[in-house]
Amino acid sequence: MAPARCCVPGERLCSLEDCAPGYGTYCKHGYVFSALSGYVVKKSDNGMMPVISVVRDTDSHLLPDVGATVTCKVMSINPRFAKVQIMYIGATVLKNTFRGTIRKEDIRATEKDKVEVYKSFRPGDVVVAKVISLGDAQSNYLLTTAENELGVVVAHSEAGATMVPISWCEMQCPKTHIKEPRKVARVQPEFLNVTT
Repeated sequence: MAPARCCVPGERLCSLEDCAPGYGTYCKHGYVFSALSGYVVKKSDNGMMPVISVVRDTDSHLLPDVGATVTCKVMSINPRFAKVQIMYIGATVLKNTFRGTIRKEDIRATEKDKVEVYKSFRPGDVVVAKVISLGDAQSNYLLTTAENELGVVVAHSEAGATMVPISWCEMQCPKTHIKEPRKVARVQPEFLNVTT
């Protein structure tokens, strides 16, 4: 099975005499046409007539959708919001990152008026968040961390060590034992590597 070339919907791929139609194709007037945009794949089994199909590169078309859980890196913060780069949707690595914003009011579910962005995130933190809106004209996705399972999952101290969560609102450097405020995510059991 070797990808031959890219194609677009309606493109004539071959004659019905040469190949049998497969996934993502249709027949018309003795020819096989592409029904999808994607890659043309010819596959033959045991000397039988080859089957021609059109497959998509699904990872490149993956976009964050409302309600999707995403993993992102904090790029910058200010008193009103944190700017992030979305790197994963669920467990799927994105080929291209997307910009996102976590507003001050979307950081926690309770005591929203007391939230301070710099006490929740710092540049370089890795955060698990949920998409709440497709955003504005600058194509930023609006994200929230207002659930226990959402928030900072990886943070580094000024000493360069990976910090350890000690409560829902603090992480501690294992080298210097200095505590720093963060909106810490509760680690979900399915992500723990527990061997019994």
